[in-house]
Order: sequence, then C-alpha cells, then structure tokens
Amino acid sequence: MHWADEAACQATAQALAQRPALRDAFVELHGTLGAGKTTFARHLLQALGVQGRIKSPTYAVLESYEVAGLAISHFDFYRFKDPQEFEDAGFRDVFAAAGIKIAEWPEQAEGLLPVADLRVELIPLDGDERRVIFTAQTPRGSELLPDAGPPQGGQSPLGAGAKRPGGISS
Repeated sequence: MHWADEAACQATAQALAQRPALRDAFVELHGTLGAGKTTFARHLLQALGVQGRIKSPTYAVLESYEVAGLAISHFDFYRFKDPQEFEDAGFRDVFAAAGIKIAEWPEQAEGLLPVADLRVELIPLDGDERRVIFTAQTPRGSELLPDAGPPQGGQSPLGAGAKRPGGISS
C-alpha cells in the first residue's frame, strides 16, 4: 500500500477501526524513527473514539484508554531494556486481557510478547509518502488485512498491499 500523505494514513486508520476483529487484536507497528508509527497509532486511537490529547507512550511505555467499555493499550517499547520490567509492570496481564493492544518497537520486547495478529511496517519514502506493508500473523489478523473486504458492506479505503499468514501476498 502507498500513503501519499498523512490524510491517507488517517483514512487507513479509520477503516481499520471499523473492523470488528480489531476489538480484541494485537497490532505491531514497525519502522524506523520518524516512519509514522505514533502518527498511525494516534489516528487509530482517534478513530476508535479516544478524545483529547493522545500522548506518545515513549517514556511511560504504556498509555491505557477505555472507550465505551473497550480497553485499549498503546505500548512503545523503544526504551525498553530489561525483560524483568515486563513482568514487574504487569504487561503479561495486559496482553492476556481482552481489548486492543497496539505496540510500537515490539522488537525491543522480542520473546516476551505474544504473536501479533497484524504486523504493520511503515517505510518512509519522499516527504510524507510511505510504503505500508500489512502482514496477518493469525486468523484474526487476516480479518484485519486491507483486502479482507469492507467492514460494513461499503467500499474499503484500505486498498491492496497486504500479506496473509505465512507472508503470502494477497
């Protein structure tokens, strides 16, 4: 998938937020510094109904939200160093509970996290342009792929550029 600008990022986040399978999914966001992981997460959180200022969890590691009874956990493992922190902070319990989990820099907590349902890789191009690769890693993740069909019968703005479990292009 190609995003020409932030508006395309926002449209993708809004479309993803409409998918029922997202309600109990784990989404990993991958990319270099400045690739747009936090921007995409903010647009997704806003599309899910989070109001007010959305803080980056870079220093706190976790920002938690609740919208209409739905728990949403936004992690940023960029500064994560010690696996014991994962246990001490109760993150294992957060991942075991119902709700949406969004993780930036999940590779920093490799071996501690469950398998993500959906992997989103953001690759910066020129200016605000991004190449975006969606990879389903579970059956739930397949329901979240851009080409999984419209969530409510309309046309999906998510478009093409996704892979099914096992890295098979769709």
